[in-house]
Amino acid sequence: MSVPLDPSLAPPGSRNFRDAGGLPADRWHADQTGETLVPTHCCFCGVQCGMYLRVDHRGKVFGVEPRNHDINRMRLCPKGINAYQQVNHPDRLTTPLMRRSRDEPFRTATWDEALDFTASEIHRVQSAYGNDAFGLLGGASLFTEKTYLVGKFARVALRTRHVDYNGRLCMVSAAGANKLAFGIDRAGNPFSDILLTDCLLIAGSNVGECFPVMTQYVWGARDRGATLIVVDPRETAIARTADVHVALKPGTDSAFFNAVLHVVVAEGLADAAYLDAHTTGWEDVKQTVKDYPPSRAAAVCGIPEEQIVQVARMFAGADKAMAWHARGIEHHSQGVENCLTVINLCAATGNIGRPGAGYGTLTGQGNGQGGREHGQKSDLLPGGRSITDPEHRRQICEIWGIPESELPPAGTSMMEMVWQMQRREIRGLIGVCNNPFVSLPHYGTVKNGYDTLDFHAQLDFFLSETAANAHVVLPVTVWAEDEGVMANAEARVVKHNKAQDPPPGVRTDTWVLCELAARLGAGDKFAFTGSRDVFEELRTASAGTVNDYYGITYERLEETGGIVWPCPATDHPGTPRLFEDGRTYHPDGRIHLQVVEWHPPMDPYSDEFPLSLTTGRTVAHFLSGNQTRRLGALVEQTPRPWVEVHPSHGFRNGDAVRVVTRRGSETFPALVTEAIRPDTVFIPYHWPAPTAANVFTIDALDPRSKIPEYKVCAARIEAGDLIVPVPAPPTAPDRQAYPETQVSRTDPLPPTAPQGRGTAERS
Repeated sequence: MSVPLDPSLAPPGSRNFRDAGGLPADRWHADQTGETLVPTHCCFCGVQCGMYLRVDHRGKVFGVEPRNHDINRMRLCPKGINAYQQVNHPDRLTTPLMRRSRDEPFRTATWDEALDFTASEIHRVQSAYGNDAFGLLGGASLFTEKTYLVGKFARVALRTRHVDYNGRLCMVSAAGANKLAFGIDRAGNPFSDILLTDCLLIAGSNVGECFPVMTQYVWGARDRGATLIVVDPRETAIARTADVHVALKPGTDSAFFNAVLHVVVAEGLADAAYLDAHTTGWEDVKQTVKDYPPSRAAAVCGIPEEQIVQVARMFAGADKAMAWHARGIEHHSQGVENCLTVINLCAATGNIGRPGAGYGTLTGQGNGQGGREHGQKSDLLPGGRSITDPEHRRQICEIWGIPESELPPAGTSMMEMVWQMQRREIRGLIGVCNNPFVSLPHYGTVKNGYDTLDFHAQLDFFLSETAANAHVVLPVTVWAEDEGVMANAEARVVKHNKAQDPPPGVRTDTWVLCELAARLGAGDKFAFTGSRDVFEELRTASAGTVNDYYGITYERLEETGGIVWPCPATDHPGTPRLFEDGRTYHPDGRIHLQVVEWHPPMDPYSDEFPLSLTTGRTVAHFLSGNQTRRLGALVEQTPRPWVEVHPSHGFRNGDAVRVVTRRGSETFPALVTEAIRPDTVFIPYHWPAPTAANVFTIDALDPRSKIPEYKVCAARIEAGDLIVPVPAPPTAPDRQAYPETQVSRTDPLPPTAPQGRGTAERS
């Protein structure tokens, strides 16, 4: 197979995608006796960089090498370089823990004892309060096979409607917008199309820290002369290099994009022929954006009018333009509508479905795309089927071998389930691969909801803050101890390979769910021996749907380095670029443009709370931090959270700053930088209470996607007293905290400004 090594010479597109796959494992050989290199992918973000795990003669992972996969071309970020250290970490859980009351300490238990107790509690709760009194929350870092199993387990073994997953906190706003506009939920273009664009717009995405390896595509486009527009309240590392940085006020995105489209229309820059041939709803959208002249949007967004005009001319004037966005415009009570305004702009300028011209979303979690495709989302069945569609229900019930009457209806979202816990409507819960005590907004509400549960079991490989509050903790494998697939931000399905056996006492999530299913009387529906069995059923369950995996096999993934769905047959090359034939997945084949009116955030500003608090990630840590706050190099790089403030507030680096919202207050060290708006403060969210950004955030939800409004709430700052110390990660009762990850946590100062524009020296 001919594999071009330089993506700038042969960017993988829809025609040559298979020829541009990752190098097969047998092209490389270990150069040390007894060492094996296992080809796999990183466990972290939605880029899904290829890597080799180094395995010694005892079968233990001991290191990592970058892999010349066409996604990352030998590049890994700090998290990727350190990810292998999770595998044999001394904090790994290796035996079940249980207690009958939260007033008791954990004790170790056998697997039979822990599973029998869990099954008996499920029976007790459901017998007394009904099937829907028990819920299940999954995760978007699980392999797709396991996400399929989570959805099936909830509906067939638990027979409950209450199942959702932590991808609800990630990109469901983009998913909702994509479905409304295009009838399909995925990015329209491969990463490599960025190399071909003339104008790249990145909205609400701190690419340099959250998706570091993806910067190669941005720089590649820049090297070829592409202009770069970044929309972000903070001057992130990628924004600092942009031709235009739109530092708008948090929560004003739709007003900005409506105004950009206003200029496109007013100056005759819209592609009338494309709109006429390929869209519906354009006249209504055009009428709406008349009410968003640059003068109005500039006042709302706190930016110059000229920037709005400049962005409109730059984007619409390019022969090929692309827009990518992430949580910055999605984590809002208007998240779906924010995304729709970006789609409206792309469609109005004819930038859909061409090489170098299109639209996409950057997924935060490793399987943020695949994790919502096959059934663990509350309203979806495998293959992206709607759980409310009678024909879709019939199809899945036939595959699962259950009467349609036994398939529960749609459930509620992750945050809504917490509210139901508070109201005692949900009394029992199983959590898999999530840490809501850190990741959900309004920590006080979350803690109260979980404390109200009669029974709570959590599956994890480290004792997370959420697991430490449970009745039963079941130790499961890390990504390198099992095999399975994930779909990255391009919807490219890639194969993760098993590199070592799990430690004694540890089981796979698949084994745990199947064992529980047997105890609940549904064992015949869960006769899976591992991921391969589940994947074969998943392929069948997705056949003929929009999210068609039927043509994808483990063998093909090993050979090609990844296949982008839909892929309906084993001789089909996959579909890296959507809409090339001008048709969407709606029955009429058109893009359904949507009218959007801007509305202010849900947490109102006042004299008492005049500032915007926004939250986000750092390069060294990942989501709730359960996977990274134990890895020494990453803790040393970023030991604690801080509050990023503009110098106009009068603080110096390291000063104690008390942040206050309507939900709580905490004191952090100041990181003083000109790279943030004077009316905005920023806190990274990877740490638990009492240093948690989500002590402050509001649990307001987008009415369509039910995503929380993490990216803006009203706040004030004032001089603080003592800086709150960072708590150590929880440890099992027979363990001591791993000393190498504790040293840096006591550092009271913030890290140096990642944007490179701090205004005070660290002393």
